[in-house]
Amino acid sequence: MAGIVGWLLGWHLGVDSAVYRSGAVALLSSEPLYDLPHLSAEPSWARLPFTYPPTATLLFLPLTLVPTQVAWGMLGAVSITAMVWVVKLSIEAIPVRPQWMDPARTTAVLGVVLLGIEPVWRTVLLGQINLILMAVIVIDVLGNRNQLRGVLIGAAAAVKLTPLIFVVHLLLIGRRADAARALATFVALQGVFYLVVPHDVSQFWGHAVRDPQRIGPIHWAGNQSLNGLILRLSDNADWTMRVAVPIGILLAIPCLLWVRRHRDRPLPALLVTAFLGLVVSPVSWSHHWVWTVPLVVFLLSRLPDRPRPRDFAGIGAVIVVYASCVLLAMRHSDDIELEWTPGEFVIGSSYLLVPLVAGAIFLVRHLRR
Repeated sequence: MAGIVGWLLGWHLGVDSAVYRSGAVALLSSEPLYDLPHLSAEPSWARLPFTYPPTATLLFLPLTLVPTQVAWGMLGAVSITAMVWVVKLSIEAIPVRPQWMDPARTTAVLGVVLLGIEPVWRTVLLGQINLILMAVIVIDVLGNRNQLRGVLIGAAAAVKLTPLIFVVHLLLIGRRADAARALATFVALQGVFYLVVPHDVSQFWGHAVRDPQRIGPIHWAGNQSLNGLILRLSDNADWTMRVAVPIGILLAIPCLLWVRRHRDRPLPALLVTAFLGLVVSPVSWSHHWVWTVPLVVFLLSRLPDRPRPRDFAGIGAVIVVYASCVLLAMRHSDDIELEWTPGEFVIGSSYLLVPLVAGAIFLVRHLRR
């Protein structure tokens, strides 16, 4: 409804969904995806480059059937539904939970409450696909029980490359055939699109995928990855990836070993892989951190049947960080992030610090045993 009203009134709704829709229009009209700074179908208020693989346009084709603002409304409705489905599957993946954590009631409550965390509402506001991709991955890992397991992850990776880390996850939890199907699906889609739009596929893999400026200045405060933090600390130096990669490997090794060892705990294992991906990715915008949704479900499940106020410290801290919009309150834009004070660096890296601090606490407790 909001999309229809926005269309009738000419509102500027869904910057990112407008770009997605334009990418699908470009596919249908044989317009190159990466040759120009923006696509011809993009409205004047959404002049941005198309940054996704050509295969992503397949997912966006339905958006071409309606005006730009209506496409935003459609994507928002699907995204909210996807988030609710993630909550449901996450609860069902927890065999032991508090008596008060009734699946239906908890899903309904969290489906409303979690709309208030910044990664979720910003994903909906921008017309992003983060919630949809997360749901596809969760369904494949936690809810898919048929012979096509792994295909959804491969398809998600064909839309956005970051889900490729979940192919590794499938290997670590012993689902080798599923990992092979995921990788085969990803490669097959690239091959099919090479036959259809060879120029776009060549441009993406030969140039666009290695051009970080297509997605904007990645030293912005909104980039909550390890690489983003190092960029801000180093005054946007050109050597940051040479530092971020080895640090990322050092962080990844214990995380992946933990996932392999705890394959019998599907939800926490999936969360470790997901947050590892957010930390080590070159770019993790704040709206990418929608994995906070199943994290909240998991933290709730760790509460006792009769929780005391202090039992809510962990989940309270997570909600405060991701719902407080603290990043929006920070000084940002015009490279002001490079002049942050030490305190601003800490607060302005809060999304990143949640998994890092949680990992450090876990390590200390493990060593004390």
